[in-house]
Amino acid sequence: MGVVDGLAGERREGDRGGGERTGGGRRAAGWALAGVGVALGAIVWATTPWRALPAGAPEVAADPGRDFTAAQLARAQAFDAAVSVPSYLSLALTLVFAGLLVATPLGARVVGRIRGPWWARAIGGVVALTAVVEVVRWPLGMWSETYLRDYGLSTQSWPSWTGDRLLSLGVRTLLIAVMVVAVVALARRFARWWIPAAVGAFTLTLVASFVYPVVVEPLFNDFQPMPAGQLRDDLLSMAARDGVPVEDVLVADASRRTTALNAYVSGFGATRRIVVYDTLLKGPPGEVELIVAHELGHAKNGDVLYGTLIGGLGAAAGACLLFLVTSAGVIRRRTGVASLADPRAVGLLMGLMSLAAVLSGPAQNLVSRHIEARADVHALDLTRDPGTFAAMQRRLAVTNISDPSPDAVEYFLYSSHPSAPQRIAAARSWALLNGLPEP
Repeated sequence: MGVVDGLAGERREGDRGGGERTGGGRRAAGWALAGVGVALGAIVWATTPWRALPAGAPEVAADPGRDFTAAQLARAQAFDAAVSVPSYLSLALTLVFAGLLVATPLGARVVGRIRGPWWARAIGGVVALTAVVEVVRWPLGMWSETYLRDYGLSTQSWPSWTGDRLLSLGVRTLLIAVMVVAVVALARRFARWWIPAAVGAFTLTLVASFVYPVVVEPLFNDFQPMPAGQLRDDLLSMAARDGVPVEDVLVADASRRTTALNAYVSGFGATRRIVVYDTLLKGPPGEVELIVAHELGHAKNGDVLYGTLIGGLGAAAGACLLFLVTSAGVIRRRTGVASLADPRAVGLLMGLMSLAAVLSGPAQNLVSRHIEARADVHALDLTRDPGTFAAMQRRLAVTNISDPSPDAVEYFLYSSHPSAPQRIAAARSWALLNGLPEP
């Protein structure tokens, strides 16, 4: 009797979202997806700086051999070859696991073993499925960490590394649980749940952009205002000269994890700040200024806000696409889930989100590379110092062991910035265009 009641309960949960399978609902979602997709594509195409330098800038070829010694190139290639193995295996694991969740009843069976109210089963399903894949992924992370230590990039102990990884996993799981529970709740309440889901996805993306720098980032690093002195004065003066309001310039204690050099801009409005790694401050002040000038370029062009709005539109389009995909009969038959109103659909949702993240990555990187190139040109325009810019790019590449000539697949999948030789070539082109000595 208990088994019969349980099965009936599952059917009732699935039937609550039955309206999502109507032809009218799918047509409306399809038109909405087409509209948002066209708008998103038009905005990206029109606003992406496909050419960072002016049209008259001389062409300068990127030449790794001109800027890096044979030993530096060999070391970078050896490091890249080593870390690529666990990286590609992790990607393959993500795709395989996502495929299983989308094409088989694995997720439904796991969540079906969890008892309690629907929301508790949904959250439990997220935790359980995340734990399964993380157990398999964990050795790959340790494998990659050993290479980072062998090459002097990681300064972490194993307890510190484990703590950071668990914290990151916890934040990621919480975000996934919030999204999954929201979708299931909407599907249980509305036949055309994709409408509030699209609005909610867009809103959540905007809110997260505000919240992330002040809530999430401090979980992983301590941030202190840059000490008073000539460098801080010069950076704030440069920001004022550039017309970019900056809330603060902060120093992150990155050295407790890594020897890598980096800086970034996060947030916007009242939360906008420029963050530099403490490892970066060991270098020449001129190079630090150039890196911050690059970050000011992101702030001046509104790249954080732009990325947030584009991400919000992408999330809204994803909600429409999710409705269309999950209302297809073949998906329901393969996963054993009648509708997203059923908490057993957690696995299907997680699988689709994982696939969407992987598939959208190359397009995001393509746009990012052009935006980064524009920020480089902004830094050159602001400092008019292509020689120091080239020296800074060489130091970043050598210290971070960046591959000066990544293969096409790696560049397509992972590169969010132009390669160091490409950035130095752009600086040479800028110098020639502006009548300055070629670095």
